[in-house]
Amino acid sequence: MKKFLNAIVVMIAFHSHNLISQEIEETVVVTSAFIDTTEINNPLYVIDGDDIADDATTSLGDAIDSYLGVSIADYGAAVGQPIIRGMSGPRVKILKNGMVNRDVSGLGVDHLNDVDLNDIQQIEIVKGPSSILYANGTIGGIVNIVDDSISAMNYELPEIKVGYETQSVNDGDSKNLNYKNNIGGFNVNFGYNKIDFGNYDIPSGAVLHEEEHDEHDEHEEEEHHEEDMSFINNSDYAVEATKFGISKVGDWGYVGISVDNLESVYGIPFHGDEHGDEHGDEHGDDHGDEHGDEEEHEEHGDERIFSTTDSESTTVKGSYNVNGNIINKVDFTFRNSDYTLTEAHEEEEGHDDHGDEEEHAPTVFMNEATEYGAIFDISNDISTQKVVFNIVDEDNSIVGEEAFMNPANNEEFTIGYYLSRELSLFNVDVGMRVDQIERSGSVTDEDHGDVDYYNIDDTANSFAVSIGRDLSDSLSLSLGYASVERLPSVIELFMNGPHMATGRFEVGDPTLSSETSENFDITLNYEKDGFYAYASFYVTDVDNYIALIDEEDDHHDEDEHHEDEDEHHEDEDEHHEDEDGHDDHDHGNLIHANYMQEDAEFDGYEFEFGKSFDFDSGVLNLSYGRDVVNAEFSDGHYVPRINPARSVYSLSFKQNNMVFKLNLKDVDKQSDIGEGESETDAYKMLDVRLTKTYSLGDNSELKVSLFGKNLLNEVARNHSSFVKDEVPLPGKNYGIKFNLTF
Repeated sequence: MKKFLNAIVVMIAFHSHNLISQEIEETVVVTSAFIDTTEINNPLYVIDGDDIADDATTSLGDAIDSYLGVSIADYGAAVGQPIIRGMSGPRVKILKNGMVNRDVSGLGVDHLNDVDLNDIQQIEIVKGPSSILYANGTIGGIVNIVDDSISAMNYELPEIKVGYETQSVNDGDSKNLNYKNNIGGFNVNFGYNKIDFGNYDIPSGAVLHEEEHDEHDEHEEEEHHEEDMSFINNSDYAVEATKFGISKVGDWGYVGISVDNLESVYGIPFHGDEHGDEHGDEHGDDHGDEHGDEEEHEEHGDERIFSTTDSESTTVKGSYNVNGNIINKVDFTFRNSDYTLTEAHEEEEGHDDHGDEEEHAPTVFMNEATEYGAIFDISNDISTQKVVFNIVDEDNSIVGEEAFMNPANNEEFTIGYYLSRELSLFNVDVGMRVDQIERSGSVTDEDHGDVDYYNIDDTANSFAVSIGRDLSDSLSLSLGYASVERLPSVIELFMNGPHMATGRFEVGDPTLSSETSENFDITLNYEKDGFYAYASFYVTDVDNYIALIDEEDDHHDEDEHHEDEDEHHEDEDEHHEDEDGHDDHDHGNLIHANYMQEDAEFDGYEFEFGKSFDFDSGVLNLSYGRDVVNAEFSDGHYVPRINPARSVYSLSFKQNNMVFKLNLKDVDKQSDIGEGESETDAYKMLDVRLTKTYSLGDNSELKVSLFGKNLLNEVARNHSSFVKDEVPLPGKNYGIKFNLTF
């Protein structure tokens, strides 16, 4: 990291969000973000940890998919990467206790998020660029998982939790054990979680394969054939996670250390040539032949394609009460994480048609990161003010047959400032942030082996302001504006190789410039006599939006993006005219795709209204919500893989010791498709859960939860998924869950 430009950070606020219909507890625990969430007025969901513990065990993405403005990009049961208001990838950050979770999920759509949802306190979802308060480049938002591994308060009583769950859709189960106690003045926290899910069932005929595609009419309805499959091969998922934390609390503050370890094995349900060429013959291969040989397809289906992960992170966190004239308190954090993911192929007994072991050598993805952070509270009697510093050193490497990027290093230095003040007519929140980022990497010429080295050192500046006002006792209004700058990720810069998960040969561009977004937001909240309503409207203009664009797509200006293409091919001819075995970058069935830039606009809305009814027997809540997001490039073409509009109908009934919840998610057909995409049919997803609590005396209780997922057994495809036709969502699922606390 060389020079560092001065001043500025953080952001906040836009809209306050009514969370009644989501059955989210209003209690907010302290996080390790720049400020406590109790102090901000932004689009924040706080999902109580009990809701996670009582419901069916799923991926992180599945756990948050029913909340307005939030969806997922799935790749089988294990993988569910969050999407917020149409934004995904590096524009949405996943945090653990306020610090970015630095795994390798950003290096592949088939990589899971390395998070353990066992015994968490809550999940916080911040939508929109207000999330720059927590991490850089978060045009879309953040998802923060909060647990109590390092407790800031003394445990009053010892606590043991034991849980067991079984599901029908995957013949799987999960087990967990948690222990908390104060021993000799130290808070001790231990957690163990084990998940073992098999291949999941799907409705008959849910798997589609493209049969025919007209290269001259890309939007002509495609013909598909159905496969009579009852389950998705390689959709299994197994996890074993442990965490241990210890802390000391006093009048001076608190300090503690935690160690987390997570190991997993999960199948990759679709991979490589089986994905083939979603554009059909336009890329030079006969797609019919690709899927027409049933014997070949069977053999590939018997191939075990899977990933194993091993991660370990050590975190030191604390707070010191300075009580000085300027500085009131200092919050500090340190985390070192080491993450490894290995992708491998394994032939079932009797199947060796795919060649020798060398052909299926494993690919290893590694990430080692060290992060330091400090927040200085300089608040006074009239305003909340905080200054934040953050330093990150991160190394990424990929080794093996499918290594599509050379090793890369990422260094970040952040300084930020946050101000919140209540004025006579309105509340105002202002945040500023400056990130000095250095990305180092190289690109190897695939034909000649020449290596070009790059060291990209740049600064990203972000600013946000929001104004909130109570128009009456029951109605409030907030207006927000934010300007966020995001530097390209290492993948976008240095990618150069076959990416089997997307069925593409992906090429980055070290000359990419920063994305700059401007977001305008208006939110209204109303609540009176048990009735509540919420509406939010937003527009986000992104200059130099970075997207993965298939080379044959013509909606981008050839002069702008391919001005050197002819010269490049002439050089290839010159260098290859006497060589054997080269076919001008022949990548088999893989589509050649490049990371390119074009201005884009995202706009949409979310609204929700509902009514709460108090009865002698309990409380009934009814609600209806809808979210819509539109995304177009400046030339009028649609941004690919944008989820369609959804309506969410919710019903809940609560008694003293019983909770019943019903949720119907009605997903529209997606016809606003990017080039190369196919339309996705509408579907309905009906989920129910009944939880009953039995008191066992002496602070002991047993919770029994009965749940059902996709009870209509709908054929459901997630439009944001690269493999939506080949890997549909699971079919009907029911199960039971026990949680014993004593």
